[in-house]
Amino acid sequence: MFTYNKLTQSASQLKWAYGLSALYIVLNSILIANEFFWLSLLPAVLLVVTLSLFSLDNLFLLTVLCTPFAINLEDFDMRLGLSLPTEPIMFGIMLIFIIKSFYDGSIDRKIKCHPITIAIVINLVWIFITSITSELPVVSFKFLLARLWFVTCFYFFAILVFKKYRNIHLFSWLYIVPFTIVIFYTLIVHAQYRFEEGPANWVVKPFYNDHTAYGAMLAMFIPVIVFYTFNSKQSFYTKMISLFLLIIFLIATVLSYTRAAWISLLVALGVYFIFLFKIKFRTIAMVFGVLLALFFVFRTDIIMKLEDNRQDSSSDFSKHIQSMSNISSDASNLERINRWHSALGMFEERPVFGFGPGTYSLLYAPFQRSIDKTIISTNAGNMGNAHSEYIGPLAESGLFGTLSFVLIIICVIYTAAKLYQRLEQPETKALVLALLLGLVTYFVHGALNNFLDTDKASVPFWGFIAIIVAIDIYHSKKIFG
Repeated sequence: MFTYNKLTQSASQLKWAYGLSALYIVLNSILIANEFFWLSLLPAVLLVVTLSLFSLDNLFLLTVLCTPFAINLEDFDMRLGLSLPTEPIMFGIMLIFIIKSFYDGSIDRKIKCHPITIAIVINLVWIFITSITSELPVVSFKFLLARLWFVTCFYFFAILVFKKYRNIHLFSWLYIVPFTIVIFYTLIVHAQYRFEEGPANWVVKPFYNDHTAYGAMLAMFIPVIVFYTFNSKQSFYTKMISLFLLIIFLIATVLSYTRAAWISLLVALGVYFIFLFKIKFRTIAMVFGVLLALFFVFRTDIIMKLEDNRQDSSSDFSKHIQSMSNISSDASNLERINRWHSALGMFEERPVFGFGPGTYSLLYAPFQRSIDKTIISTNAGNMGNAHSEYIGPLAESGLFGTLSFVLIIICVIYTAAKLYQRLEQPETKALVLALLLGLVTYFVHGALNNFLDTDKASVPFWGFIAIIVAIDIYHSKKIFG
């Protein structure tokens, strides 16, 4: 009798499922015929709602998978962007995680007391303070809100997700695989223009705003793919797939014509040799000090030499490399200097609190000097940010804004270096080094561009940091087979 009732109930539920599905298909078809397409999103919305209620971990991983495909929609009145579908999902994860944390105290005390966490909280608190004093509070609080959902999802919540060691590798692959599809799309479109340098800036659309953000993410994941290519624990097929992806990523990096990405990979290679040959910090500091002293001694000669370089960006690889140091005629380099000078002018006017987080692109126009303007400058000041993760915060959040961000970087490098020395398991050691090298590419890239206000960069940036912290707290004493 029980079995009969159970079968009857299942059949009834199945009929309801079929009936509702048929009703949805018919209704949606009618609406599509009348050019109303929003109901087509209902299955995706139901999936997200279901995962948020019953499997927040999987919703987190789904967000990682969607990030390379996400499209940024701009509000042209307020110049505030929203990346779909990822950022609304991140906002939901943030709310659920915060409510759950207050309810059951799910954040481990080790996470709260970790030096990297403390540095991140200091930075967030200062962004909050300078949002209150902002010239444009609405813009600044939107910036703060976006930073909060990036950090909450991909640092605080991610650390808990990474308590399962397999999720660490899953995170990387869930970004790499869809990103590879975006790379193939970009290469196919770029091939129609014979891989020339000019189209490289816009063939990455609609997935990336320009080639610099695309190049930054390519560089960031190359050390991770190298890890999977040469990791002895991986199967032969995984190694071959990783080797193929490594070749694709390297080709894409070259064809992105992103000079900052090339520089960042060279610096990461240098950091790798520092770890390989176990060069002491004292030696590195001495070499850096000598180079800095030589620069100041010969700075006039160096600047004159740079000004003599008039090689502009080019499809020719060697000439494009040479254009990196052109500060006399290359429009890209000169415009970057214009943005930096504008940011420094804003910093001089408000050195403590700045003009407010996220406000640079709206307020830098009056601070442009006529001597700095280029053929791509705009009097409206509507052509983007300060092109630096370090100089931009000076204008927006004052000196402490930059110092608090630099503190995060110092804590990450120190933690990763100490963790690398402490770990005994070769695979985990190599993984930590790969993650650190990936972050180093962004630390270097951050001197020339800033992308942490986008999901494309923030997901791997905070995710890599979260993996390092998770290994430090939960996996540093374990052996993985």
